[in-house]
Amino acid sequence: MSAAAITPVFVRLKLSLLRNGLRQSGGRKAAYITSAVVALLFAALQLIGLIALRGHAHAESVVVLAVAVLGLGWAVMPLFFPSGDETLDPTRLVMLPLRPRPLVRALLTASLVGIGPLFTLCLLVGSVIAVARGGAAFVVGVVAVVPALLVCVALARAVAAANVRLLTSRKGRDLAVLSGLVIAIGAQVVNFGAQRLGASGLGELDPAAGVLQWVPPASAIGAVHAVSEGSYGRAAAQLALTAAALVALLALWSRHLTRLMTSPDGSTLPGAESAAKERSSTGLGRLLPAGRTGTVMERSLRYVWRDPKTKAAWVTSLAIGLIVPVFNAWQGTGSVYFACFAAGMLGIQMYNQFGQDTSAFWMVAMTISSTRDAYVELRARAYALLLITLPYATLVTVLTTAMLGDWRRLSEALGLSFALLGAMLATGAWTSARFPYSIPQEGYKNVAPGQTGLAWISIFGGMMAAALLCAPVIALTIWLNVSADGDDWTWLLLPVGTAYGAGLAAAGLKLAAPRTARRLPEILAAVSKG
Repeated sequence: MSAAAITPVFVRLKLSLLRNGLRQSGGRKAAYITSAVVALLFAALQLIGLIALRGHAHAESVVVLAVAVLGLGWAVMPLFFPSGDETLDPTRLVMLPLRPRPLVRALLTASLVGIGPLFTLCLLVGSVIAVARGGAAFVVGVVAVVPALLVCVALARAVAAANVRLLTSRKGRDLAVLSGLVIAIGAQVVNFGAQRLGASGLGELDPAAGVLQWVPPASAIGAVHAVSEGSYGRAAAQLALTAAALVALLALWSRHLTRLMTSPDGSTLPGAESAAKERSSTGLGRLLPAGRTGTVMERSLRYVWRDPKTKAAWVTSLAIGLIVPVFNAWQGTGSVYFACFAAGMLGIQMYNQFGQDTSAFWMVAMTISSTRDAYVELRARAYALLLITLPYATLVTVLTTAMLGDWRRLSEALGLSFALLGAMLATGAWTSARFPYSIPQEGYKNVAPGQTGLAWISIFGGMMAAALLCAPVIALTIWLNVSADGDDWTWLLLPVGTAYGAGLAAAGLKLAAPRTARRLPEILAAVSKG
């Protein structure tokens, strides 16, 4: 079947998928319409902003970087949101008598239907208007928009086809959940970049734009600017580079489609030898204490490594706990006390301990028959958290102190970090028993419907209580810093903070254990709701 014959069919298929998806529920329809309105509104405002940028000395740098970031977004979109478009999975078509090349053309055309391509088109059009000067530049701009848009779409399709086995597996879903980490890191990078630009001006973008103007799809916008300056040879080279990238992506996409449609899928058939090796691996268990404590610690650590939601929460906390103090120290505006952010971010992982188990908590509940059992369970979970948090908080504090060169306050920062961590372990253990809530395993929600209030009370209420519990150490730190002879005694904050945090953690576990033993049925009902 030719591409001309199947292309209209695939366009109608894409429209049918969108329409039928909206018919599934009113909530999904409302979410789609709301996201579409917000995206289109943002696209319109962005178009107006780019038009207003016309004539600015650094307009080319801004638009080239914007288009380059847009291309990067198209490249990573199928990795982090594989379920956002059903047509991203070409394995659904393997049983149809279709050749790869006509299928590529049809899918490429169908891919132009949607909010994403329209948003991209608005940004590309605004970029052309921002840098084009003269009739020739506008003509080249009209020509350049088409391959630039196709490069973005073909890039997303090629990446999806190359990784479709991964994206449809459990590891792919893990990767999608970790998109929160990319958003968190990206927000900090954008914040850092905005502060640098605010201090130095848009001229800081020129070196990066000079390189990215030769990278498709930004090279298409670079060609428009080159024509505006009369550099027709450079414009031709940049347009040729964009066209070559489009051809290469289509060829790569076609190659992966051929492989997917002709080769068997063995991704879901693990070898018996590897499975047996995994079952017999007890390296982690040999390093942990014997008995229930070691068993619970190993289970908790395996959750961190294997469970998508738990892994996402830990990796995001690890990243943000490092980024905030280090980025502020890098800019010269930070303080060693910002290192406490690392302990605070990881201390949050102690909250809702039983909700992380979801419905599997019933197996844990079967082993708890007394307050002693509940105490050992909570203590082992705290030990597992400390196994990661203590060295990590120490590393972040030392790194922040080294970047600022303020070694005199290292003991203070470590003492405050350890006191805060102990307080969060105490309040986390108590709120886990008092305000448990379920974490849905599917989708991107971290709280089951109807339990949002419990989550807010558990996390933010516990954090406020932890801050109040740390008040004595904070007051001692302030007093030693304002006292005339205090500098000679600030080293005491490290042992004092460590002992105080350990005492708070022990007391919190002791108080939470009897409540946990008494409320096992209620906890099981709450965490199994999702």
